[in-house]
Amino acid sequence: MSERPKVIFDGNEAAASVAHRASEVIAIYPITPSSTMGELADEWSAAGQKNLWGTVPEVVEMQSEAGAAGTVHGALQAGALSTTFTASQGLLLMIPNMYKIAGELTSFCMHVSARTLATHALSIFGDHSDVMACRQTGFALLASGSVQEAHDLAAVAHAATLRARVPFLHFFDGFRTSHELAKIEKLTDDDLRSLLDDDLIAAHRKRALTPDHPLLRGSAQNPDVFFQAREAANPWYLATPRIVQEAMNAFAARVGRQYRLFDYVGHPEAERVLVMMGSGAEVAHDAVDWLNSRGHKVGLLKVRLYRPFAVEAFIRALPKSTKTIAVLDRTKEPGAIGEPLYMDVVTALREAREDGLTALDPKVVGGRYGLSSKEFTPAMVSGVFDEISKPAPRRHFTVGIVDDVTHLSIDYDHELDIEPKDVVRAVFFGLGADGTVGANKNSIKIIGEETENYAQGYFVYDSKKSGAITISHLRFGPRPLRSSYLVKQASFVGCHQFSFLDKFDVLEYAAPGAVFLLNSPYAKDQVWDHLPREVQKTLIEKKIRFFVIDAISVANATGMKGRINTVMQTCFFAISGVLPKDEAIAAIKKGVQKSYGKKGAAVVQKNYEAIDQTLANLHGVEVPAKVTSRFSLPPIVPDKAPDFVKKVTAVMMAGKGDLLPVSAFPVDGTFPTGTTRWEKRNIAVEIPVWDEGLCIQCNKCAMVCPHATIRAKVYDPAKLEGAPPTFKSTDFRGNEFKGAKYTIQVAAEDCTGCSLCVMVCPAKDKSNPRHKAIDMHPQLPLRDAERENYDFFLGLPETDRTKVRLDVKGAQFLQPLFEYSGACAGCGETPYIKLMTQLFGDRALIANATGCTSIYGGNLPTTPYCTDANGRGPAWANSLFEDNAEFGLGFRLAADKHEQQARELLAALPLPPQLVADLLSGDQSTDAGIARQRERVAALKKAIPATPQGARLALLADYLVKKSVWILGGDGWAYDIGYGGLDHVLSVGRKVNILVVDTEVYSNTGGQASKSTPIGAT
Repeated sequence: MSERPKVIFDGNEAAASVAHRASEVIAIYPITPSSTMGELADEWSAAGQKNLWGTVPEVVEMQSEAGAAGTVHGALQAGALSTTFTASQGLLLMIPNMYKIAGELTSFCMHVSARTLATHALSIFGDHSDVMACRQTGFALLASGSVQEAHDLAAVAHAATLRARVPFLHFFDGFRTSHELAKIEKLTDDDLRSLLDDDLIAAHRKRALTPDHPLLRGSAQNPDVFFQAREAANPWYLATPRIVQEAMNAFAARVGRQYRLFDYVGHPEAERVLVMMGSGAEVAHDAVDWLNSRGHKVGLLKVRLYRPFAVEAFIRALPKSTKTIAVLDRTKEPGAIGEPLYMDVVTALREAREDGLTALDPKVVGGRYGLSSKEFTPAMVSGVFDEISKPAPRRHFTVGIVDDVTHLSIDYDHELDIEPKDVVRAVFFGLGADGTVGANKNSIKIIGEETENYAQGYFVYDSKKSGAITISHLRFGPRPLRSSYLVKQASFVGCHQFSFLDKFDVLEYAAPGAVFLLNSPYAKDQVWDHLPREVQKTLIEKKIRFFVIDAISVANATGMKGRINTVMQTCFFAISGVLPKDEAIAAIKKGVQKSYGKKGAAVVQKNYEAIDQTLANLHGVEVPAKVTSRFSLPPIVPDKAPDFVKKVTAVMMAGKGDLLPVSAFPVDGTFPTGTTRWEKRNIAVEIPVWDEGLCIQCNKCAMVCPHATIRAKVYDPAKLEGAPPTFKSTDFRGNEFKGAKYTIQVAAEDCTGCSLCVMVCPAKDKSNPRHKAIDMHPQLPLRDAERENYDFFLGLPETDRTKVRLDVKGAQFLQPLFEYSGACAGCGETPYIKLMTQLFGDRALIANATGCTSIYGGNLPTTPYCTDANGRGPAWANSLFEDNAEFGLGFRLAADKHEQQARELLAALPLPPQLVADLLSGDQSTDAGIARQRERVAALKKAIPATPQGARLALLADYLVKKSVWILGGDGWAYDIGYGGLDHVLSVGRKVNILVVDTEVYSNTGGQASKSTPIGAT
């Protein structure tokens, strides 16, 4: 048997590696955070990688998760070994087929990166709410808690289902395990073949539906037989726990790692025991070991096989000394007596006592933790043990939040740190898409594969699409790392964007004596004077070693404009001491060749040059003995921001959302709009600068700007009184606003630096064709002046929309009601949405599918849809990925019904006849007509009588102004506007507008998807 290779995998690749090799047909549909599993399977099959039986698995991408489940169901019934991957709402879409697959006792294993279900809000992060919604389907539920376990137990599940005939849902925590990089031992093909019994595969084949041996399966049954037939499967479920344990034993005999249905770790005479599953159990394992080393008697029971729940195995695993049990669930079931695992533990203990299996009668309490990937630490585990050591611990509690509403949260020591000193911990602050995360992944592979050290990497992303903060948490150590939580005390902190120092307490993560690496536009002898007082103070107090490099300059000088990842990675190895410097540089260059070799020798050479130039430009900074800075950290949002923004939004923007108590949040998920204007991310290295003398006033720059950070206005020259000295204006050249002044203004602090405006600008200087009416210049020297200019610009009156000609030029004089979104720099989608809000935003209802458009359109902490001076703007909501055509139709039906009722009440109430006639017949086909109708509605509200019918009309009067309903596509396949549902919506005959901003758009041809260029309103 060949030696098993040590590899750097994340949880997704760990599971997919097994699933691809053990399958023949794989049906996929991407959903975060499971997408990588399907993508890898597709990539491997496309590259011709064969499964265990020497054939390439057939991978097919479907139109939805429901379609993937249906395809898998069909493949299984036809005798193929099949799998799929999913999470969250995608898993819920598979539930109808899961009931069928289980009911038909079909051998099958699917893999789920467990993720939060959308409730009051969407969350792409991890907990067990999706998996728990599948408890009734009849699937066995097998939980993994680490990347190695995701690999190993995937193999166990594929083996066990063949013998059990009960289908398996193998799950691990979304993001926390699915995206954690770790050094693991990879199972060989021979390992997997030894576990998968050929006779059982043959039996699966023989059960297939085939015309050669025709059968009927999936009949319709009447009350006389259904109940009995449903109970006939009981023996298979009773046998499943034994079969799973046998598969675990066979795995241990082959590989050497022993798993059990319930794995106990801790003191053999523990009196206080936790019961958990998933990655949280790995955190608790570390905490239990640490507490026991200090004289405690505590334990942890890790649940592997959650369904079917094996009562006898559970009882055998518990220490006979157990007096108190805390069951921790990573889900919430509103209205239930307790969460699922808690209820099962209580039931198991009660039945075991009554059946004489045990005399144990411990007190059992239940806690919730870690919803939506909320941090769960050893300190919290210690706090739970403190709670259950009390004579009367809380029956139900939460940990990790501050609940000042129902007061369920327990306290814990926030400063407790149990990590060994020989574990190297590093934290890196980067900008989305600047390469920081990719470089750190390479560092993990270098250290994990080139040394005997174990390596772990976890990456915290803001859910903005690009240009937002990323925080990479890396650990390296001599033992396997179970630390499934964020680094708190790092020996190395890297800040890859200088502007972060004004927004985030990056040195909060630094341990005393740590190394701090800063990407700085200022030289080593200048940088100290540009640091806020708070940063200087921390550097001094913690005795931090301080290094700087102008990574942007190094990258630009070596032809890698803006891509600082290779530069900063080289700095890390040069000063961290994790590897000898020369050895590290050689490994980095080897990684560059591996990562970029396919892009050509020139790209590889540029990276090599950047590596070589880095060391010459990396400088240590002598930290002075005292603070000298003349400025402090600016407030996250200005004082003129609304109260909610200052008290809630700003805390989230600062990365301190964990500190907000329950009472801070709206109970129904409703949040104010227009909050991106307070964010001021300052992420652009360069911004556009307007040359008013060269400009031809076409407004194309404003038209294409993805983030509404370039605005055009025409206004009375008198309004220039009090303008800042650097504010630019010129005479307007057209006849429609004769005598007016014209300005193109850039929001310097909101711009992403994409340079689309420069690309589209047609006005060139004939004497210097490289110079246009819009050119890119460094942002930092311009920031203060342009901030003042933009504030003045916003104070200029908006153009009267009734006088604007609606063409490319004229439309850009209208106020965008979608501004400064979190979309990627240069996004090709958002200009369409921005234009839609300029034309229709003050009367728009938007039904948004889940995808890119919902993440940059409705993401917290800040949202880009905003209001005009009258308080009107787009009303936005997101339902699901797959139903927003129908969701939007509901908007249309409701708005039409409200208008109908208002018209009926106009006729029934004593109101001025001419006003009623004008309201009922007013032309609303133009902006001028809309404005006149609004004036009539304002007059109506003053005339409405104080009667019950009048009160009804007052609530409905605004619906006499036409509403514009928009069905907005989300991402990828345009089936997200109702995979087939759009056909029905269109057939209803109500007026809806469809905006699909993607390269694959819906074509109303029998529900088929067709590739096309982006389209606007249809």
